[in-house]
Amino acid sequence: MKSVFVAIRVSILFMIVCGLIYPLVTTGVAQVLFPKQADGSLIESGGTVIGSELLAQGFESPKLFHPRVSTAKYDPTASSGSNTAVASSDYAASLAEKIDDLKKENPSLTDIPADLVTMSGSGFDPDLSPEGAKAQVPRISKETGIAENVLNGLVDQFTKSRQLGFLGEPRVNVTELNIELLKQVKL
Repeated sequence: MKSVFVAIRVSILFMIVCGLIYPLVTTGVAQVLFPKQADGSLIESGGTVIGSELLAQGFESPKLFHPRVSTAKYDPTASSGSNTAVASSDYAASLAEKIDDLKKENPSLTDIPADLVTMSGSGFDPDLSPEGAKAQVPRISKETGIAENVLNGLVDQFTKSRQLGFLGEPRVNVTELNIELLKQVKL
């Protein structure tokens, strides 16, 4: 019986330490050292939250850059990948359909960057490769009348390099890119 009381006391101690003290301390430290990130890296425009740097948003307009495909339809409460094996016929058919849709939307596209037709693991990757963003430039130029070199310059301006100089790949946050595009052209 004595060992049961010891187990209960140890359990209560660990619940207080791990379930209360540790989360409060880490949240407090995060709020002090990284307040923007701790609050979700929110993007505001005119005092209104319009998105997060960390989550992709669906943009349907042909005048805007489109992010990677999302199985969850960009619904943050339904994060998921497709769970379809890349060797399956379902995956091949789905990929062919996405390529056809992409070519209809971007008729001048010859080389298709993989990130324009494949999903990230979560379905919410907010970034595209610079090649994926630049592949959409002719469509956006045609729709908006903005010169392709101006749009390519905008993509270059928003291209982030590898983290710490060697981790990951260069990337462009589509939401931030579209916000700047909207500011510049007043669509």
